[in-house]
Amino acid sequence: MTSFEEVETEETITCLHMTFYHPCQEEKMMFRCLNFCRREQVRADEMAKFGRDSNVCHYNLMDSRVSRIQFSLQFYRKLNSSELGFEIKNMSKKTKLIVDHTELGYLNKIDLPWRCIICFGDYQILAEIQEGESLDYFQTRLHLAEVPVLQERCLPSLQPIPESSISYSLFPSQDKSPTETDENES
Repeated sequence: MTSFEEVETEETITCLHMTFYHPCQEEKMMFRCLNFCRREQVRADEMAKFGRDSNVCHYNLMDSRVSRIQFSLQFYRKLNSSELGFEIKNMSKKTKLIVDHTELGYLNKIDLPWRCIICFGDYQILAEIQEGESLDYFQTRLHLAEVPVLQERCLPSLQPIPESSISYSLFPSQDKSPTETDENES
């Protein structure tokens, strides 16, 4: 047997991609302590904590309006399943945490959807889970957004689009209502 044949089988690693946005980032530099565009490994039995207290939180937000521990993420394996996921918990007594459209009060927690937006105060974080197999650890990869992540996310149009893709409301001078024609007519 060659040394290649004896090597452990490679496992894929779950990676949590997080894209951060705050409207005052350029002036206040509240993300200056975060390591962007570099994967960081976190042990599965550790809680990933985000907040202002550098003694407790691995992910520090340099803003006096952020709680000492704002929120935490716990990596886990779902019961009777091989599926892995994250649980997000609001650790702030003063600020509600919004995960997509679900509002979390102090110590409330939910499963983190595979793609969602986390909001508190003026902070917006797009979280996306890239699935893996490893049970020993996961990775985080942080990104910095230049525009609000809520703007980047495509929201469905509330107005129906006509089949002809011409909206008659764009042409208010026309008092004619649309008429139905046979597709064979010219």
